[in-house]
Order: sequence, then C-alpha cells, then structure tokens
Amino acid sequence: MTRPAVQRWAAFSDDPAGGNPAGVVLDAERLSPAEMQRIAAEVGYAETAFVTGSGRSRGIRYFSPVAEVPFCGHATVASAVALAGTVGDGAFLFASPVGPIEITTESDGRGRHASFTSVDPWVAPLAEQELEAVLALIGCRHADLDPRHPPRLVYAGNAHPLIVLSEEDAFDAFTFDPARARALMDASGWPATIIVLLRRGELAWEARNIFPVGTVSEDPATGAAAAATGAYLRETGAVRAPAHVRIAQGRHVGRPGLLEVDIPARGGITVSGAAVRID
Repeated sequence: MTRPAVQRWAAFSDDPAGGNPAGVVLDAERLSPAEMQRIAAEVGYAETAFVTGSGRSRGIRYFSPVAEVPFCGHATVASAVALAGTVGDGAFLFASPVGPIEITTESDGRGRHASFTSVDPWVAPLAEQELEAVLALIGCRHADLDPRHPPRLVYAGNAHPLIVLSEEDAFDAFTFDPARARALMDASGWPATIIVLLRRGELAWEARNIFPVGTVSEDPATGAAAAATGAYLRETGAVRAPAHVRIAQGRHVGRPGLLEVDIPARGGITVSGAAVRID
C-alpha cells in the first residue's frame, strides 16, 4: 500500500514560521492506528490529524508523537483549510473522538482561515494537590496567582488545568522540566496541555501551554485550550457573554500566533484562526 501524503501546515498564523505546526493526512482510510501513530512520530509535530471519508462530512483522529489525543484544535483548523483547498470554502463536519466538530472556512485577501465550535465545555475546581504540583513544576507560588481568576480544571474536548499569573515577569520567566511535566500530566490524566494565562486586558489574554511530546515542550498555539479558556472566562464571570476575546500565544517559543475566541451565552466555544501551508 502506498502511504498517503503528509501535508505540513501552520495554524493560527498567516506566516509559515508562526503559529502551531500540524501534520495533515487527508486520505487516511487505509491506515491502522499503529500506522497513524508511527507517522505522527515521524512528523514530530505536537499533533498530526488523520482525515477519512469524502465530501464535507469526514472522520478525524489526532495523534501526538507518543499517543492518540482526543481533540486538537490547531490540527482541526489545518485540516479544514487543507480540505477547502480541494473542495472549496464552506462548512465541514468532523466526527472526532470527542463528538462532532463543526468548522467553517473562508478566504480573504490575507489567505484562508477557519472557525470551529467546540463540544459543550465544562469547568470544575482544580484539586489543591494538583494546583500545588503545577505551581511547583513552573517554580511559582500562590502569591504569583492573579486573585481575580481562580485556578480551575477546564474542558472543551480535553481536560486542562488552568492558572492565571498576575505579573508579566513571572509569566515570561517561568521554566519547567519536560520530563517532570509529562509525568505529572500522565499521572493526572491530562491528555493535552497545562494552560498558564496572563491577562492583558478585559478581552485580551496571552497564553503559554505546557505540552511535552516528542521534540515539543511548549505548544505555540492551542485551539482546544483556547476553547477551554473561553469556557473558563464565561463560567468565572471574567467576561460577560456573548464576548469576543483574543489570545496571543507562541511568543516564548519563537512562533507567535493569534487565536480569536467567540464566547456565547451557553454551549460550545468558537475558535478562529488562519492557516498556511509550510510545504
């Protein structure tokens, strides 16, 4: 069997050197999960998406270099933009491991971008021992937390611990050991990222997402985390829904990107961004 081609895209940026790289395989019907995992490891990006079916309703699965991931926002955006180049802009429906994902692509003078709506999110307390472990991981203390924004466990396809730091110096300076982060995430059942936020304004935020997989330790732009962040902002009253917020991410790893987040009064969170072909 001839192995299907792997496309490489940067999502949440119109610059191939920015945003979050994702592998995309559009004709993955004949691939076994083991083959998908092997390809994702060879690609080496945080995630590679494997798309099956035809038309505007497709199946999709996501693999990091080390394991299958329930949902990946940036690879969903990249996959939809890749499909739109073949079948045209418009609405797509992806049957994902976490449920149906609606996504729409549009083109303008700057290129093509996509908007997806997450599954229904939830927000829950973050256990004290888990908060302590996250703070210890990044070398921060309770005093470094923004008192306006309590730590939480958030979900919009993946479960993420989320904390908000109060000062830019602490946000910019924190470091972490990737092996220690991976051990904590595996032990806690967190399949995706640890979200660390800094409030830039009522509707402007910056994010760092810890995600040690393969050659990656910090994710440049995380669509699933942006959706979960939108749910967090709504649930905690940090914004009054409906609201539109912008999340900058990737500056700390040299791949800046921008995620646009629309927060309705209820239901799934919509995340939008550009995508551009790397090769």
